[in-house]
Amino acid sequence: MGSAAFLGPHAVFIVASYAVTTIVVAALVLWVWVDGRRQARLLADLEARGVRRRSAEAPAATPAASAVVKEPAA
Repeated sequence: MGSAAFLGPHAVFIVASYAVTTIVVAALVLWVWVDGRRQARLLADLEARGVRRRSAEAPAATPAASAVVKEPAA
């Protein structure tokens, strides 16, 4: 007996489902890997041109923080 006999009358559907799932997961892994390499190249290009992150700059004083008035102690 083949392994399909153990899967019952829905063997074709089960095997096809596993095949489709395997292909989709493999495609997602490949996509993430390719995109990661692309993002690394873009980041290296930006760093080579001297572009820096805006969040790396010193934070500016906000008007609300500088407008806090402290009341004298009684």
